[in-house]
Amino acid sequence: MPGTPITSRPSAMTAATASIWQRTRFFLGLCKLRVVALIVFTAIVGMALAVPGMIPLDALVWGTLGIGMAAAAAAAINHLLDERADRIMTRTRNRPLPSRQLSRRQALAFALALAAISMLILTLLVNPLTAVLTFASLIGYAVVYTAWLKRATPQNIVIGGAAGAAPPVLGWAAVTGEVHPYALILFLIIFVWTPPHFWALAIHRRHDYAAADVPMLPVTHGVAFTRWQILFYTIILALVTLLPWLTGMSGLAYLVGTVILNLGFLGYAIGIMRSKNEQLAMHMFNYSVVYLMALFAFLLVDHYLFSVSAQGLLLQ
Repeated sequence: MPGTPITSRPSAMTAATASIWQRTRFFLGLCKLRVVALIVFTAIVGMALAVPGMIPLDALVWGTLGIGMAAAAAAAINHLLDERADRIMTRTRNRPLPSRQLSRRQALAFALALAAISMLILTLLVNPLTAVLTFASLIGYAVVYTAWLKRATPQNIVIGGAAGAAPPVLGWAAVTGEVHPYALILFLIIFVWTPPHFWALAIHRRHDYAAADVPMLPVTHGVAFTRWQILFYTIILALVTLLPWLTGMSGLAYLVGTVILNLGFLGYAIGIMRSKNEQLAMHMFNYSVVYLMALFAFLLVDHYLFSVSAQGLLLQ
């Protein structure tokens, strides 16, 4: 019929567009975008704290893009290496590879392309130091942690946490071309935050980890021992987060904010010690994500409040 080609062509185009969008969603599913967003945010805070005024635009744009793409590449490699375990675990069995939405070859090509582009951006448009540190973090997370530490020791998340703690250092290096002691304080905060953050999830998902033969602490040493370790690391975290104020890196606004946040974190750590409610560990895990974002937001707000105050004093 004369009208058939006219009506079928838009339908075919709509179907093709839907297919492209669906495939894009599968690839984005490899990137762990929520984790990448937190990584990029902490890197931006590292950039901001490295300079007294506004972040240079080129470092902000290219630095965050390169760091974000490298983090996404590491996440995609993590999907590849963890495919067998992901297929077993309830929490992860619907990821793109276990659910056959993408092939291993597609995931590998995607990860390598992201990694290569990120390294080019950071080397050519930011600085070589940031590229080297970012590459080391990528290898540390995707290979050292995922391929080796994760199945080698129940201290996997403690040792492997170094890779996840690097973003503020990367952001600082992107702006200044060096690694300052203040950047290492930011690194230390995330490094100490990682065990209680992840072990709370591991308590809630310990049966999944046991089924996948992943020696997370609650699986190898039991829930009671893990709860004590969470409390221990939370106390250390509360002390470490005072360092920005004690060293003069941040001021009163940050101190007030971090004390409030730490009271909440300690409350959860003590709560899971005293309660048998399995959901409380998951609540603590969710709070820990908000905690880190809010902590770095306080660092950012305090920095710019201090900068504005300092400029005001100079103008008087």
